[in-house]
Amino acid sequence: MEHIRIHVFHTGEVCVAPDQPFGGDHCNAIKASGVFGKKEDRLWLPVSAYLIEHPKGKFLVDTGWAREMSPDGVFDKKAQIRSLGSLMLYEVNQGRIGLGECIDEQLENMGIKVSDIDAVLLTHLDCDHANGLKQVKDAKKFMVAADEVKFANKLTNKVRYYKGWWDGIELTEFEWNDTQGPVGRSYDLLGDGSIELISIPGHADGLFSVKVKNEEGKFVLLFSDGGYARKSWEEMITSGIAADRTLQKQSLAWIREQSLDPDCVESLANHDPDIQPHVIEL
Repeated sequence: MEHIRIHVFHTGEVCVAPDQPFGGDHCNAIKASGVFGKKEDRLWLPVSAYLIEHPKGKFLVDTGWAREMSPDGVFDKKAQIRSLGSLMLYEVNQGRIGLGECIDEQLENMGIKVSDIDAVLLTHLDCDHANGLKQVKDAKKFMVAADEVKFANKLTNKVRYYKGWWDGIELTEFEWNDTQGPVGRSYDLLGDGSIELISIPGHADGLFSVKVKNEEGKFVLLFSDGGYARKSWEEMITSGIAADRTLQKQSLAWIREQSLDPDCVESLANHDPDIQPHVIEL
């Protein structure tokens, strides 16, 4: 197999209450939302996306923010409320994305057309992962776990998920076809084990990590919001937003196990402030 290259992008920033990423086991949704917390305590964290250049194709993991979040490249409250679909979601997740930072803008700067993307892999459908879908609407396929679509359609998640982010885009819902991971559910994307979408439920029902492995068994783990930073798995700190706290801890324990594996080249959370954009060669 030829070399695999993984590009780590920052596609803007998200502003959240400290308890949202690092609330721990006893945090509740109200505390994690930060609606009653001090604005000055909020954290600005990077919003990552990843391009996997593989001998069998180009695969984008998540999309980051859409340009409509920051039309002029700066914080814009009115634009964000429109883009997020509700004032409540804005109160929980503010964002900004500078000019040139949208995923399509960065791909273009690399000389890659959106139409060259063989599949967009949506780890889950939260705003900072799916808001930028229309930036890459010309990609060939958009893949999301069937579990996540079902979860997003629950009445109780009406505020958390806004269908306007993927309006007009055909999502390909997949069922798990392999048995890797903390709950024994995964999807072998290419049929050769080199890109495995591994179910890590807890934060969201259909959340998956992406494990990219070369022929020598060396791998990179992109664990999305299974934890918010390296310290999440090092100290076993669960995030404040949880659909199932028990499963969230189980998934985080698996992320820790994988991250400590000698064959793990890098293990990356989507919002880790210590991770800078770079390229990984496998």
